[in-house]
Amino acid sequence: MCSTGFVRSLGFALLPLAVCCIVANVLLFFPGGTTQYLQEGKLSRLVWFMMGIGGGGALMFLPAGVFISLGKCAGCCWNESLVMCGSVTAALVGLAGSGYCFVISAMAMLEGPQCDTGLGWSYPFANKGGRYLFEQETWSNCSYPVSIVEWNVTLLSILLGLSGLEFIICFLQVINGLVTAVCRPCCYKQDYTLNA
Repeated sequence: MCSTGFVRSLGFALLPLAVCCIVANVLLFFPGGTTQYLQEGKLSRLVWFMMGIGGGGALMFLPAGVFISLGKCAGCCWNESLVMCGSVTAALVGLAGSGYCFVISAMAMLEGPQCDTGLGWSYPFANKGGRYLFEQETWSNCSYPVSIVEWNVTLLSILLGLSGLEFIICFLQVINGLVTAVCRPCCYKQDYTLNA
């Protein structure tokens, strides 16, 4: 029994996740929907690591494409094993991309946004270890960009969730591919006939 149908469904699941990661990361460049802070270079430094555009986005198109393009089992065991080994390699690339997106998004969430506190532009939450996430009354310390904390927390939470799902999907394919490549269940099919 071939598992290419399962793999193809994983590939189709990765596509919208990758597109959403790209959109969420692009929105981080435009706090409040304006280009002003991008042009002035007053964005949080970790936004420039392009975790959603590169890691959770563009890099995920490789495993998605490989998973979707898997053909039907041709009936020979070495072919299925070879195809599954290739899909495992693509899944490992996906694990790296989604892991990168998750780690950088988590670091950006812990650091907090760069904002104008009235005393100049700084990272007022950088040394708080993420405690500011539970102290919403401190979010008003950032006067500009307006609602920057909510903007960043929302988009970074989306990136964390999406990259977590991408990681799980790619991990499932690593396990599926290794089991299929090693066990090669189609090799154990035998045709039992009664010869009279």
